[in-house]
Amino acid sequence: MTIKRPKGANDIMSDTIRQWHYIEEVVRNLMLVYNYEEIRTPIFEHTELFLRGVGDTTDIVDKEMYTFLDKGNRSITLRPEGTASVARVFVEHHIYANPLPAKYYYMGPMFRYSRPQAGRYRQFHQFGVEVLGSVDPNLDGEVIGLAMDFFKRLGIEDLTLLINSVGCPKCRPLHNEALKKYLEPRFKELCPTCQNRYEKNPLRIFDCKSETCQKIIKGAPTITECLCEECKEHFEGVKSYLELLYIPYELDEKMVRGLDYYTKTAFEIVVGGIGAQSSIGGGGRYDGLIQEIGGPDIPGIGFAIGLERVLLTLASQNVPLKSILKPKVFVALLDTELIPQGIELVAILRENNIPASLDVMGRKFKAQFKYANKIGATHVITVGEDEVRDALYPLKNMDTGEEEKQTLLSIIEELKGE
Repeated sequence: MTIKRPKGANDIMSDTIRQWHYIEEVVRNLMLVYNYEEIRTPIFEHTELFLRGVGDTTDIVDKEMYTFLDKGNRSITLRPEGTASVARVFVEHHIYANPLPAKYYYMGPMFRYSRPQAGRYRQFHQFGVEVLGSVDPNLDGEVIGLAMDFFKRLGIEDLTLLINSVGCPKCRPLHNEALKKYLEPRFKELCPTCQNRYEKNPLRIFDCKSETCQKIIKGAPTITECLCEECKEHFEGVKSYLELLYIPYELDEKMVRGLDYYTKTAFEIVVGGIGAQSSIGGGGRYDGLIQEIGGPDIPGIGFAIGLERVLLTLASQNVPLKSILKPKVFVALLDTELIPQGIELVAILRENNIPASLDVMGRKFKAQFKYANKIGATHVITVGEDEVRDALYPLKNMDTGEEEKQTLLSIIEELKGE
């Protein structure tokens, strides 16, 4: 019996891996511009971190975590998201003692046991940023703007930025009471999950996917109606920043995001054309998280973007990734006796940081071109006796079909310029 990959996991290879490399390169270049440092955390943590950090009323903790006992009988969980892990690093290594804010970004796999569907897997990948140490609303605006800038640099369009304020520990209790009073007459109609949320965190009922619960909550009082003066002023500051930089947004007063640690700013970015799972990223402020996991009272804000959904969106919008990847050259030989010359040519190209390869399967000349096309080569250099003698090589652009004889130096300069 053939062993297959687990349900909800993907093998990333061939053409797809080049798309991943491109996205990762865009991320790293963007982070250099914004002056964020990369951080790499373990893919598993003590379960308590997510119970305390993410919150026990979330679907992630309640239904989706991969949790197990290790050989030391310790409860371990594969990380379902990145923020709690970054917060743990911040506390454990006393980073709060250094000049703040601390600005980090991460990329890597996350794990949630959920029903696989388009752009949503049990092992998935996220790019995220976390900024710790400042309550300035301009920082919220910077983080939101950074997320939008990422999509802009990829060439993704048809995006909608949704923003809201989910209040703070001072004003949220007032909203909780108003919300519970509104829901009390129809409590029994709520789904079992929302009945549990009713006592622990009624605000999360806004995030329920049940149609019945959504109908019940439709006329409920929103958190924006109950914000304290501090939260109102902060939210106005965030909106002013976005307007200053001409970043369009829509106010969504019922958006709460899916995690318990959010305070004040919450935002989500949705995209058209990828089906029901239209959310492509989001985040918000989490001013109480560091203290919740044992650190000092240090504020924070961040976001996470699902990279599988980014790939799905790039495909649905026909963004020409291949044309923006680095040139990839295949050297085709007219005769096997020219293998030494082909090897030298490939070596020179690689020394100039141009990806290049040579046939090693003894293919006929025409078959070499077919193979070059299959592996996604952007250009093919033909090597024959005449080409070697004259030091002029036909360079064929595989996208346009154009071919021109050039010196090797000229070929290198052209490919480096692309």
